[in-house]
Parts: sequence; C-alpha cells; structure tokens
Amino acid sequence: MTETVEAGTRVGGDQTSLYLGGTWVAPHSTETLEVYSPATGERVGSVPLADETDVDTALRTARAAFDSGVWSARPAAERAEILERVADLIDARFDEIGAVVSAEMGAPPSAIDMLQKLPGTGVLRAYADAARNYPWQEYRTGLFGTTLVTREPVGVVGAITAWNVPLFLVCNKFGAALAAGCSVVLKPAPETPMTANLLAEIFTEAGVPEGVISVVPGATATGEALVNHPDVDKITFTGSTAAGKAIGAACAQSLKRCSLELGGKSAAIVLDDVDLANIGMLVFLGLFNTGQACVAQTRILVPRSRHDEVVSAMVEAAKAMKVGLPTDPEVQLGPVISERQLQRIEGYIEAGKKAGATPALESTRPADLDGGHFITPTIFTGVTNDMTIAQEEIFGPVLSVIGYDDVDEAIAIANDSDYGLAGSVWTSDVERGIEISGRIRTGTFGINFYAIDPGSPFGGYKNSGIGRECGPEGLESFVEHKSTMLPMGYEPAQ
Repeated sequence: MTETVEAGTRVGGDQTSLYLGGTWVAPHSTETLEVYSPATGERVGSVPLADETDVDTALRTARAAFDSGVWSARPAAERAEILERVADLIDARFDEIGAVVSAEMGAPPSAIDMLQKLPGTGVLRAYADAARNYPWQEYRTGLFGTTLVTREPVGVVGAITAWNVPLFLVCNKFGAALAAGCSVVLKPAPETPMTANLLAEIFTEAGVPEGVISVVPGATATGEALVNHPDVDKITFTGSTAAGKAIGAACAQSLKRCSLELGGKSAAIVLDDVDLANIGMLVFLGLFNTGQACVAQTRILVPRSRHDEVVSAMVEAAKAMKVGLPTDPEVQLGPVISERQLQRIEGYIEAGKKAGATPALESTRPADLDGGHFITPTIFTGVTNDMTIAQEEIFGPVLSVIGYDDVDEAIAIANDSDYGLAGSVWTSDVERGIEISGRIRTGTFGINFYAIDPGSPFGGYKNSGIGRECGPEGLESFVEHKSTMLPMGYEPAQ
C-alpha cells in the first residue's frame, strides 16, 4: 500500500514525495533527480526519480479513476469550470510559480509572464470554451436511418514534456486531456520537475478529483515505462524530433494513439517592402527564450536589394537584448539550460564559420556571468540553405541570414527543410503576406508577428510532428468517436 506523506519544500529544498493521484506519497524508487539553476550553477533541490513501479502505481491509479467516471463522466461544463479555476489560481499565485520556473530554467520573470503564464492560462480558458461548445453528441441521418455519434474521452493519457516552457507545456497537456475527460500521468523534463509538481497541486486545488492526475519525474527510463505501459491509451509528447520518432515507433507496436509536437527550423521571409521598424520584433521572435523555442524564427530570408540595411537593423536589435540573471528586471535573455547545450550551440557556431558563413554579430560568454550557462546572440550572414546551421535545430540564440533574389526563390528556400512548424512573412502588404502563407508548408504562420494562439490549432508538417494542440482541434485529439445505429424508423426526441 502506498504511504501518504507531506510534500517537501518547493524551491531551494529536497522534495521526498511523488505526486500520485492528487496526493503526496512515498516513492518506491530510492533515486533522486538533482535540480541545478542554469543561471548560477547552484543546486536548487531534488525530487524522487520515479521508477517503473512508481509509474505503474500512477497509471493504475489513473485507470481506476477513469473507469470510475469521477472525471470522465462529469459534464463537460463542469470540467470547463475547473480549468478556468486553474487559470485564475495561476494568475493569483504567479509570483510563487514564476520563482520556481526561474529557479529551474533561469528565465527572467518578464519572459515567464509573457511567454509562459499568458499562453498557459490562455490555453486553459480556450480548452474550457472548446469543451463547452464541442459536439459531444449528434444525430446523423444516412443510408440506414439515424446514427447517434458520440465523442468519448480516449482514456488514460501519458504526457511527456520538454523543459523550455514548462508552465505553458503543463497547462497545454493537462488542459486538453482534462477537458476531454481523460486521466493524465505527466512525466516532466528532468530539468523542471518542481514546476510540474506545483502546477499539479494547483489543478487538484481547483477541483480535479483524486486519482485523475499524477506526476512521475524521471529521465529516459521513466518515459519508456510510461510509453510502454498497457494502461496508457494515448501518449502526448513535446520534445525533440529524434525522441518523438522513437516514441511514435513504440506507440505503433501496441497501436497506442499518439500526438507529437516536435522541432522546427522556421523561416522568416522579409519582403522588399518591409518596414524596418518591425525588425526588432523579427529578431525577438528568433531569440526569445534565448533561442530555446521550437517555433523560433531562425532562418531570416532577406532580399539582396535590402540585405545590408536589414542586417544592420537586426544587429542593433540583438545588441539591445540584455543577457543576464533572472533577478535583473531589465534582462530579456537568460541562460541556456546546461553546459552541454552551451557547448552544442558553440559547436554549431564553429560549424557555420567553417562552412563559410560570416558573423555580423558574434557571440561571447559574458565574463561577469561565469557561474551560469550564458551566451550572447550570433547573427550569421552569407548563409546558404544547405549549411548545417540552416538545416538543423540549434536551440540557441543563433540567427542565419539567407539572401534571395525573388519571392519564388524565398518560398522554395523556406520549404526546403525537414521541418514545418512555424514561419512568418514581413511586409507592408498584408494581402501579399496571406498569399505567401498559403505557399509555405508549415502548420502555423504569422504576418509581421508570430504567436501560438490558444484557440487555434498548433502543430507541424513533416518532421515537426503529428497532430494538433490548442483550440477545438487540440481537444479533438483526446477523444474517440463512436457511432450507434438506431432502429430504422426511430426518431430521436428533440
């Protein structure tokens, strides 16, 4: 029997319990995950590392809760009300939540507010609206009379998230699955388990019943135990394309449903009528979160007729983005997540130089920030689309400027990628931008801007993933469709 215990300190301490089924319990595992600040290198704390037995406990609990109907049978309007309550609690407790996120991933509070809390609470409210308005039942008249079509929750969901925007990702995974009536077991990234634990508590506080949600921190083995467990009906994953392919292959073996939100190498097409006043936003969309974003606009396609002035504006905009500690209110760019990732980014920068690209702005490791994993932005010119820096996702503050002569060439370059997650066009003619958007093979796109809209579908083409999140389409991916044939001549009551 699982022993109930109290939670440990959330920030700056060691958590000794796992959050399973809405209750803090003693883990079976004796291993821990150590959490370190990427901004200072200091130890933040630790959490238990869930082993295969802990994952099994979480999933059996989730299955029992789902089968009981305590959440799955609850009216959609009631589920929606609880999701909105979660959003309100996150708003009210943001100082506490933001401190945890900053401690784990080093982002400044202003970035967490704009890039995580705002879309996180937004997506919860969007899923609440979708649940209220979704056609859970409908009658159709066909060849053999009347059929009752119902949408039912898919069952027990295993959710696996990345570390780069943990507040948003937890809200997005929990929000969609819970709106549909599913139970959820979440494996957060090993870098950000405390954020997941705190948010899970808030979902319970808002009214999600006992047994419905669990958090199993861990690394690869924990994820594999979750993906391969027979009680999981669907896996939803956000992370690298390589990991997504492995998860998709594992799900195929047992015919589990899966949705995969993976990497990107997005192109921002600057047209010849661009307003240079918008270049600051373009650069921000390539460098925000220190480039650690799957939707970052990192390939900047510039007409050769305006190349030099656009690059000059880009360099000035990047220089103006202050790099530093999350305690500095003027900071816009925090650290990258680890020394390993920092070295990886520097490896890509060296590869770009060796391939013939020229830094218009070259990165440095700030001398006064040597306790963390900091690097300033790099902007390359002279990039061709076949270079490694133009084809592979760097996940760091590196932008590649690629010249073109005409719009058809720019569109061909934008589409010449294994990815298809995001993109944008920068023009004074919105109608021209809309026409170009229809020729770009990506799941999301922006004109003089880019954002993930909580009420609209988000996902990618090609190696950027399978399925969609956000909006009614995100809810749809967590339901099964059932058709019930009614007797011929039967007329349903109106």
